[in-house]
Amino acid sequence: MSCNRFTPAITRRELLARSSCGIGLVGLAALLSDAAEAAGPAAGGLPLAVRQPHFPPKAKRLIFLFMHGGVSQVDTFDPKPMLAKLNGQPLPIAKPKVQFAQTGDILQSPWEFRRYGKSGLPVSDLFPQVGQCADDLCVIRSLHADQSAHGGALLQFHTGSGMFIRPSLGSWLIYGLGTENRRLPGYITICPTLAHGGVQNFGSAFLPAWTQGTRIGNASIPMSRASIRNLRNPETRPELQRRQLDFLRGLNEEHRTRAGHDPRLEGQIQNFELAFRMQTEAPELMDLSGESKATLDLYGIGQEPTDNFGRQCLMARRFAEKGVRVVQCTHSYKWDQHSRLREDHTQNASEVDRPIAGLLRDLKSRGMLEDTLVLWGTEFGRTPTAQGKDGRDHNPHGFTVWMAGGGVKGGMAYGATDEYGYYAVENKVHMHDLHATLLHLLGIDHTRLTYRHAGRDFRLTDVHGRVLTEIIA
Repeated sequence: MSCNRFTPAITRRELLARSSCGIGLVGLAALLSDAAEAAGPAAGGLPLAVRQPHFPPKAKRLIFLFMHGGVSQVDTFDPKPMLAKLNGQPLPIAKPKVQFAQTGDILQSPWEFRRYGKSGLPVSDLFPQVGQCADDLCVIRSLHADQSAHGGALLQFHTGSGMFIRPSLGSWLIYGLGTENRRLPGYITICPTLAHGGVQNFGSAFLPAWTQGTRIGNASIPMSRASIRNLRNPETRPELQRRQLDFLRGLNEEHRTRAGHDPRLEGQIQNFELAFRMQTEAPELMDLSGESKATLDLYGIGQEPTDNFGRQCLMARRFAEKGVRVVQCTHSYKWDQHSRLREDHTQNASEVDRPIAGLLRDLKSRGMLEDTLVLWGTEFGRTPTAQGKDGRDHNPHGFTVWMAGGGVKGGMAYGATDEYGYYAVENKVHMHDLHATLLHLLGIDHTRLTYRHAGRDFRLTDVHGRVLTEIIA
């Protein structure tokens, strides 16, 4: 190496020996910088940092598969032989006092149910691929809720309340647990509906803005064209973006010092920072070209009618694999069969059956199903009585959801509706109970996850909720 007359010459080997500690300290400084950011707001770091659960969790993450419109429970996962016996006859029991619309006589299911797996769990012919995963399913047949219209029902499922603006389930989970990857959002919703509650279904309401869901596309955009808006800036180098953000952050923090605490401003600062970090990882994750043909075939990608939802499900696995805490996929808005039950439920199921089963198999083969909780659900069920000639009306009084992985018992059905499938009658599960159980499986006591707003403590389950310990493995 070159030297001047005041510096004794040293060899390259001596230079490396003398500077080795310094090189190590540089690496340590980088690690400590990441650790400081991960320490959370109390330490001046990132709000999305990992937080300790209340107790050891069964699951680390949640994938929510939402079927928008109201899937008929008596045609999918809750067989009712009595409907075939009494087809076309008046319902022998009283209908609800408040109904969304009038219905007529009993309508039998157009589909047969078959028993699958070692458990013998019955699943209709609408879902033959999901049926083959029956031993991993925990089917809850006795869910009931309070809203019979789509808007209120979607809000209650997603936020716990069908009448008031409340934080979404995903936002509560991010607030309580943070996320494992600071370069990605903690909560992602793929192709969500912008109707029936719209952004409130994945919004943060009065929780900090950084807990809201990050949207990829929406229900009106094919998944092959869906994206996160403004994810990349093709005209500005990252170095210059960083300088711009630092300058803007300085201005914002100066304003915050003068004006005091402003949650909206704080949320904007954090959103800018997250968006900058996402450029390094999100584009690659959203590119499916590196997946094998076998994986694409597993999800039905590149084929019709499964391509669209298959892309959603595969994207969910990729994001979950990289540490995103909550991912939602929405099949919207197709399941509202007030008429054409046979034709439209058949078409809808053909679009999602293979992708859902592919997701379960893929997670299982990668060892991820053990600590990934998969929830399949819909805002309400359908009546066992006919609407018009060949449809069913909304029914929030007894319907079905199922879970898989993440600490639930597989190959079982919990709860029951009456022999016609109208009302939940055995081991009834209210929406608050379902939410309490989801939080519990992720290590959160639903009574302790609270946020003070407008003079009182709020929680996802309000003042209700019972954990379904009977379904926990």
